[in-house]
Amino acid sequence: MNGLAPNGVSPFLLYRPGNRARSGKRVCMREQAQARAGTQLDLRRKRRLGESLIQGLLFVAGILSIFTTAAIVYELGKEAMLFFGNPDVTFAKFFGATKWQPGIGQYGIWALVSATLTTSLIAILVSLPLGLASALYLSEYASPKARGILKPILEILAGIPTVVYGYFALLFVTPILKNFLGDNIQVYNMLSAGLVMGIMILPLISSMSEDALSAVPRSLREAAYAMGATKLESSLQVVLPAALSGIGAALILGISRAVGETMIVAVAAGSGPNFSFNPLEAAETMTGHIARISGGDLSYNSIDYTSLFAIALMLFLVTLMLNLVSQWVVNRFRERYE
Repeated sequence: MNGLAPNGVSPFLLYRPGNRARSGKRVCMREQAQARAGTQLDLRRKRRLGESLIQGLLFVAGILSIFTTAAIVYELGKEAMLFFGNPDVTFAKFFGATKWQPGIGQYGIWALVSATLTTSLIAILVSLPLGLASALYLSEYASPKARGILKPILEILAGIPTVVYGYFALLFVTPILKNFLGDNIQVYNMLSAGLVMGIMILPLISSMSEDALSAVPRSLREAAYAMGATKLESSLQVVLPAALSGIGAALILGISRAVGETMIVAVAAGSGPNFSFNPLEAAETMTGHIARISGGDLSYNSIDYTSLFAIALMLFLVTLMLNLVSQWVVNRFRERYE
C-alpha cells in the first residue's frame, strides 16, 4: 500500500475540508440549475397554454367576421333579387339610364353614382395632397415635441361626428363659396360636401401615409445623404417612392371611406337624384338616398323598399372591390428590405 487512492491522489487531498466545501458548492449549484431549468420549463408550458388560448380567440374572431360579412351579403342579395326580379326592372335600365325614380319606373342608377363619384373625387383631391404633406412633415421634419403636439390635433378630426361635419359644410363652407361664386352655386351642392369630406378623411390618409414613411429604413436616408442629397431631395426621391405601396393603400381606403360617407352628403349635398358631374349643383349620393328613403313610410316588398337593397348591394360591391385593390397594391408594390 502506498497510501494513495486508486486514481493516484492522496486521500488527505480528497477529504480536505476545502475540497469538501467546493464539492458541496458544486452540488448546490447543480441543484439550483436543475431548479431553474424546471422553472423555465413550467413557464414555457404556461406560455404555450396562453398562446393557444389567444390563438383560439383570434380564430373565433376571424370566423365571426367572416360570418358577419356572409350574413350581410346574403341579406342584401336576397332583398336585391326581389328588386331585380320585378318584370319592369332590367339590367339595361339599371345600368344604362340616368334617371332614378323607381316609383314611376325609372331605374337609372347613374343618377346616384354620378354624385357619389363627384363628391368622392373632390374629397380625394383635398385630402391626398394635405395628408401626404402632413405625413412627410411629421415623419421627416417635425421634432419630437412638435410631432407630439400636431399629431393628436390632427387625429381629433377623426373623432368629430359626421353629422357635425355636414352642418359645418352647409352653414359655414357653403356661405363662403357663395361669396365667391354668387348665384352660380346652389345652397345644397356637391362642392361643399366634397371639401368637408376631404377634411374628414384627412387623418386616415395622413396616419397611414406616415406609418408607411416611417417604415422606410433609415439606411436609405443615410445613403441619400452620403450621395449629397438634401433633406427635401431625400424625402421626395428616396423615402416617398419607397413608401409608395402604403401610400397607395391609404389612398384607396380613403376613397372607400368617402364613397361610404352618409351624413355629410345627406345634409349638405342635396336630397334629389340628379345625373350631373357639376359640383356646383345639388345631387344625391347612394348613401344619402338610402338614408332619406329609409326614413320615410315604405311598405315591405314595394319597389322603393327593394330598390334600397339594390343600391346597398352595389355600394357594398364597390367598397369591397376598392379594398381588394388596396390589398393588391400593397402586396404588388411592397418593398422588402433585409
